[in-house]
Amino acid sequence: MAACGGERQAPADGDPAAAIKVNTPAQIAQESAENYDDNLNGLITGKTLKRWKDNWEQERPAGITGKLVIFQQAQGVAGKRFIKPDNDNVFTYREAEWRESRSNGVIEIEGIVLSGAKVDQLLRRYAIDPRKDLIVCAQGVGGGSNAMNMGRCWYTFRYWGVDSRHLAILDGGNDYLSGAWTAADFSDSASPVINRALASVKDLPADNTALQATFVDLINVLPVVDQNVRNDGVFLWDGRSLDQYSAGESSEAGTPLADYTKSFQNGGSRQGHPRGGVQLNWTNLMINGGTGGLFKPKAELRNYLQGGTDAAGKGFVDGSYQLLGAGNAYQAGDTVYLWCETAARAAVANLVSAVILGLPTRLYDGSMIEWNSLTATVDKDGNPLLPADSPWRTDELSFFKLNQPGNIASRTSEGVLPRIRDAYAASADAIIKADKAYKQPATGGSGGSDGGSGGGGGGVVLPPNPCGG
Repeated sequence: MAACGGERQAPADGDPAAAIKVNTPAQIAQESAENYDDNLNGLITGKTLKRWKDNWEQERPAGITGKLVIFQQAQGVAGKRFIKPDNDNVFTYREAEWRESRSNGVIEIEGIVLSGAKVDQLLRRYAIDPRKDLIVCAQGVGGGSNAMNMGRCWYTFRYWGVDSRHLAILDGGNDYLSGAWTAADFSDSASPVINRALASVKDLPADNTALQATFVDLINVLPVVDQNVRNDGVFLWDGRSLDQYSAGESSEAGTPLADYTKSFQNGGSRQGHPRGGVQLNWTNLMINGGTGGLFKPKAELRNYLQGGTDAAGKGFVDGSYQLLGAGNAYQAGDTVYLWCETAARAAVANLVSAVILGLPTRLYDGSMIEWNSLTATVDKDGNPLLPADSPWRTDELSFFKLNQPGNIASRTSEGVLPRIRDAYAASADAIIKADKAYKQPATGGSGGSDGGSGGGGGGVVLPPNPCGG
């Protein structure tokens, strides 16, 4: 079996091979070919995957010496549940857990990028060596939450340093794949779990934490007025609906909402957008709004970022709810900052920006569920969310409408998430610091932080698995 072999051994303290390169958003991004069939990583098509799957040892891309591992976010439709593995060179799993609850020091959010320990557990469970293997994030059933989770899958591995040549996303659900797929190419069952640690994220010599933007990172690039500033070096993209972006003053249908609070989510204290943000709903990026899970052609996606519109008249709008117009959207050299409510919809837009168009991109992982919690108001029980003198208020940096008092959920009670942990914290970058330390501890060795243990060295007793041992 290709996945067999001895367990990973932790590198020796001070090993110079463990030196880590800190990458910028521009270095993390990759650009797709105009024809998606020509891609060997990034966005690949069903036609390419079938060629690989049918004869992996002969067809795998140059530089890939390990196996092909496919992560479906869900089972496919009947008769096409799983892309058929051979469980020797090709493995297929259902995996959609790409988030965990984490605190940045100020606020704890339920759905942040997995910690290093969690990713190492995943690498162990599926016996992945990302230095050798090619990982494909697939949808199973295309569109909706599966497209979002596919985006989170790519984001997780790329954030933790997996080389772009070892990572791909699959265009389309199992029943929308291009190429000559037949019933024989699918299986009703996934591959067996192997549970052997072959590698750790600590073995990957890249720090890609710049892919994540914290709320402070976003604060630091906002303009002082709610306008699309073209010469500030950033492009602030809100991937939610126009209903939410406008707090009900407009909508995807083009008319104001009769009840503006219908645009609110998760018991948020307010709705609206950070100053200077512009809006294009993520559903515009996929064919038929995401049905089937197929991305629009690269030229059409590029047109949006250039300020153009599609056949339905959809394009980027600003705080006046008017189209930006040709040439008034993304500017050469800009870094894209992306958000939605929980960084799920934005994870799809992230794929378009960073993987298809190749633009420097940062995903605001806390997104608006975090941003709208940092408000100097009270919840439905009269308890403050943030005190007025907290240095972390974001309501003062936004266009917004407050929710009705009885609809505002607690952000301070025991057991709730999001939850304000420290309204006067000295910093809000605890997650980034923990992740950097996990990959390259200041004291050397293989220890980590942010809870749990890493991929582990030898000597760990494992349950029985197909590799024996």
